[in-house]
Order: sequence, then C-alpha cells, then structure tokens
Amino acid sequence: MELGKTFHMTVGGRDFTIETGKYCGQANGHCIVSCGETSVMVNTTMAKQPRPGMDFFPLGVDYEEKMYAVGRIPGGYKRREGRPSDKAIITSRLIDRPIRPLFEKGFYNDVAVVATPLSVEPDVSPEVLAMMGSSIALSISDIPFAGPTGSVQVAFVDGKYIINPTVEEREKSLINLMLAGTEEAILMVEAGAKEVSEEEMLQAILFGHEEIKKICKEIKKIQKAVGKKKAEVEVYHVDAKVDKDVRKYADKLMDKVLEEFDRHKRDAKEEEMNEKVFKHFADILEEHQKDIVNSLYNLKKEKVRAKITEKGVRPDGRSTHEVRPIWCETGLLPRVHGSAVFTRGETQVLTTCTLGTLSDMQEIEGLHEKDEVKRYMHQYNMPPYTTGEARPLKSPGRREIGHGTLAERALEAVIPSYEEFPYCIRTVSDVLSSNGSTSQASVCGSTLSLMDAGVPIKAPVAGVAMGLIKEGKKVTVLTDIQGLEDFLGDMDFKVAGTEKGITAIQMDIKIKGIDENILRTALEQARVGRLHILSKMMEALDHVRPELSKYAPKIISFNIDPDKIGDVIGKSGATINKIIEETGVKIDIDDDGKVSIASANKEMNERAKEIILGITEDLEVGKQYTGKVVKLMQFGAFVEIAPSKDGMIHISKLAKERVEKVEDVVKVDDKVKVEVIKIDDKGRVDLKLVEKL
Repeated sequence: MELGKTFHMTVGGRDFTIETGKYCGQANGHCIVSCGETSVMVNTTMAKQPRPGMDFFPLGVDYEEKMYAVGRIPGGYKRREGRPSDKAIITSRLIDRPIRPLFEKGFYNDVAVVATPLSVEPDVSPEVLAMMGSSIALSISDIPFAGPTGSVQVAFVDGKYIINPTVEEREKSLINLMLAGTEEAILMVEAGAKEVSEEEMLQAILFGHEEIKKICKEIKKIQKAVGKKKAEVEVYHVDAKVDKDVRKYADKLMDKVLEEFDRHKRDAKEEEMNEKVFKHFADILEEHQKDIVNSLYNLKKEKVRAKITEKGVRPDGRSTHEVRPIWCETGLLPRVHGSAVFTRGETQVLTTCTLGTLSDMQEIEGLHEKDEVKRYMHQYNMPPYTTGEARPLKSPGRREIGHGTLAERALEAVIPSYEEFPYCIRTVSDVLSSNGSTSQASVCGSTLSLMDAGVPIKAPVAGVAMGLIKEGKKVTVLTDIQGLEDFLGDMDFKVAGTEKGITAIQMDIKIKGIDENILRTALEQARVGRLHILSKMMEALDHVRPELSKYAPKIISFNIDPDKIGDVIGKSGATINKIIEETGVKIDIDDDGKVSIASANKEMNERAKEIILGITEDLEVGKQYTGKVVKLMQFGAFVEIAPSKDGMIHISKLAKERVEKVEDVVKVDDKVKVEVIKIDDKGRVDLKLVEKL
C-alpha cells in the first residue's frame, strides 16, 4: 500500500521536498514542505456552503508557531503556546495577501489555511515554506483557487541577489524582500532595505519573480499528478435585471454625486441618492436589497475609475501625481520625550517617542535559537473615532500589528546603533483621523518625533502610498491615495525611504498581478512624492534637537572587569539595590561588563558611577576617594569608600594639628574625601583626611 506521494523541486539552488496524501486525510488540501531541517505543514479546508447573509469572502489564514519545532518549551505559567507573536501575525498576512486575489469575486464560502512549522533550522526560513505550502495545498485541493503562486525571499549582498538567504546572508544584506506571484505577474511585495535605489529594489523583485515562475511550473506538475477536481460552488452575482434597472435609474444621480470633490458633502449626497433609489425600488427592496446595494457599488466603482483613466480626475479633484496638503507640528506634549503630528489631507497621526534603558527592551520568544530583543519598537493604534465610527475599543488586531511593523521596518535603517545612542526607543503612532495611508503618515510622524526627542537618526524618512487603476490596457498610477481610491482601486503600494533611497515597501493588489512597467512607474512616482513630503516635514523641523528632554533619562556607560560584576550585584542583589536606593538611578550590567546608568538627575548618575568604580577598582596608595564615616573609635574613624570597602583614618591623620577627640573633627555619616596612605599585606587600608564634604 502506497502512503502518499513525494515530489522534489530546486529553489535557489536548494532541494525542496513536498509530501502529500500521507497525513491529515480530512483536510481539503494538505502538504508538508521541507528544505534542510525545516519542515512546514499546511492544511486548507472549505465550508460546503456560504454562511447565511455573507457578503464578503471569509478567508482565514493562521501561521501557528510551535516551540517544539526548535526544541524549546514555551515560557509562561501554562507552558503552552498562547496568543500568536507579532511575527506569526505578519507571516499570516504574508500568506494571505498573494492568495486572496485568486478567488473568484462573489465566492463567499469560508476557507481556512493553517500553516504549522514542525521543525525549524535557522538557515531556512519557515515563512517562505509556509507561503509555498499554502499555494500547493490550495492548488491540489478541490477549493476553487486560481493559482498556483510561488514565494521566495530575496537578499542583496555585495552587489548580488540571493534567493532564500541564510542567516549570515540576511544579516549582511541591504534588502530583505519577501515576494509572491504567479507565472505571469507579481502579487505581493514586502521588504525592508538600507536606503537602496529604486532600480536596485526593482531588480530584486524581477530576480525573485524569475524563480517564482519556476516554482509555479513545478506546482502545476504536482497539481496534475495528485490534484482533486475543483468543486462546483455557489458564486454570488448581481441579478441581471435588477442591475440593469438600477443602473438606468441611478446613472445621472451618481454623476451628480461624483461631481462633488469634498468628501463629506459627497457622502451626504450619496446617502440622499441611496434613499431615492431604495424608495424607487421599494416593491423589490426586501427581496433584492443585496443586489441593489451591489449594483450601486459597481456603478460608483466604474464611474470613479473611468474619470481617473479617461480624464485624469480623482475623487477629490487632484491630478494623478499630486500629494494632498501637508502640515506638521512638533514638541506639542511637554512631558513627553518627543512628539509630532503629521497631517496629510484628512489623514492625521500623532506619534510620540519615549526613551528607555537596556532593561526596557522587548524580549521576543519565537522560532529562533534564543529569545531575541528589540531595541527600537514602533506601535500603531487606530481607534474607531478616526473614521467617525461609534464602536467599542479593541486590542490591536492584525491590521494594527501589520501597519506598526511596516513603519518600524521603514525606520530601522536610520536608527543609531546602541554604541552611538545607548537608549531603548519606543514610538507610538495614534491615528487621529483616517482617510487613507495612515501607515505612511505614521512613518512621517515617527521621523519627526524621533528628531524632536533628540535621537540622532541617520536621515529623515517619509512614506507615501501609491494606487493603481487598470482598465484593459489603460493604466494609471496614483500618488498618495485616499480611502476611496484604495477601496475602489487595484493596488496599495506603500514606499518609504530617505532622500537617498528606499527603506521599506509593501504591496497589496486586488487584481491578478502587475508587471515590470507598472512597478517601475510606481517606484519612480513614489520617489518624487516622497521627496516632496520630506521637504514639507523639514519645514516643521529640519534638524535633530541638540538636547534630550529634561524628562528623558540621562544615560552614562562605562566598562568594568566582568569578574567584578558579582561584587557590584552583591549577595542576593543587596549591593546594587543599595546603590539604586541611595541614588534613585536604573542600572543595567551586561555580561561583558558594560554598565549603563540612567536617571533624569546627572549628579546621581555620576554618584552611582563613582560607587560602582569604587567597588570594582583596586585601591591605590596615593589616590583620593570619596566616602562616608561609618564608625568612630578613640583611636580613629572608619570610612566606607565603597560597599564592602573601607579604611581607617588614625586620629593623628585627621588634621595637621593635634586632635584631642575624633568627634571634634568628624561624626558618623559625614561625607569625606580621603587619601590612601598604606595598604598592608592583610589588605587593611590606612587613610588620611583630605577634606570634609
């Protein structure tokens, strides 16, 4: 008896193995994709019927990180996986975005895709295997999927492009690109970069697409060998007669609505039009309301797109290359370390910057050899009031995580190293008003808030979202799309970067791919738009603030002998806690002996440093130290120079003249400066008083 089928393909010079038919027999489609010691299982299922009243395609994609894949036990009290990590959420989005456009419009059955890494080695990213596996599982299933798609990761190292790079290659790379597409066109782009040119990014995409074409051909062979016949499913279409009647009645009314360039007035006119249409078709409204609503939507979409492609007129009256009006302000929140508002049209974002210490860095548990830490964090929030909605607040969802990660990636290339700027950095973008491209407004607001906080970024970063209207051979690329253009258009292509080059891109499309010419046009148009936005930002703040906020922690760093770390910490942390209690500072000590001290009080920072150096440095004869009198005897005073280090001032060394009583010169708790005059072979320290402090 044969258990399953095994197939092989070569991707980027590596052997990939695909197994199917052996496990998970009740899934509509199943496969395990392996490369090296990395294996990812993907299962996909479909509901037999759409849910009642469903009017959108409910595609669910989950990337399930399992810690056993790297031989680890999860942290936490329950010792089991819980809420997905940000990286798992981003990977789920990477899987979702290229496959979603390949389902027929009007197909409303629930479809679930679950990717589970079973074994992971560092040099083979499971994300790429999960994306490829989703395409294979859907292609060989009976689910009506118009694939296959292929997926690769592309790096750019020493002038060469590399498919599915190793850890070492990823660390050296100027580009970290995730790419998906069909044989014919690109479907999804997600990339971070270190200020690369538009041409370098374009060539990376084209290089990756050549490999994708080969992958798609191999998947088609697998599909031919073991693929199921596609199921016949119910697909919703607008009733033809209703559609014809609605269009005839509403045609001129819609023209009048779209003549209005002001969004709010246009929305009001559209509501009035809808009421007229519903009233006119009252006799069939109960039975055909869904058809009427969809007919109006399609009519609006066609007219908006036609005005753009045929007349070059956008819904708000702008030209295709024009950016909405911009204004910015900085330093608006006095107690915050850095703050800025970036406004572009009706999109407005408030971003704050908070500086912290080493201990504030985010620890990340995931599918890697050890827990990672993040020194720069960007978080994005979009409450309901930003679009005028009244609904309860919820915790950040996949969209918020995705937008925050994109903005974070856009700025990572310009964040100074820890050696240059020894702070942990957190920026938070709160959307105040939304009408398209809030993620790129977050990029711009983050740049200004970092500069306002005094973070010495390498260069300012701005972002812009490009759109696309493609009608047959007519292609129009739009700069700085607003909500309606995103909703009715074919592409949302976000590009962020400095004056020098690109730092991040993300592309989502609703059609079945775009070609090189569209990519080239969009990248160049985005470059021009980005430079315009940067110039407007610099009008608000054209330099990094020379000083940090008085409320920001002041950090000093120095090194001690790693063998003396235990002396600084003390038994059960007693010594270091005593220093913190005395000075009010935060202290972080690395394993290599690097000490970071932080507080808003510079004097206390220096005092803590002095204490730590006193603990770790060997006392030297002839050197002066600051200490505290801790005990008086008839023959002298004992002074604590540092925790666990003290010496004695003999009564004869308290002053040049004769001293009758020790109490006549010093008392317990007096601060004094002393000089070491002798250290005997038993380590006992003799001191003389230099001055009382």
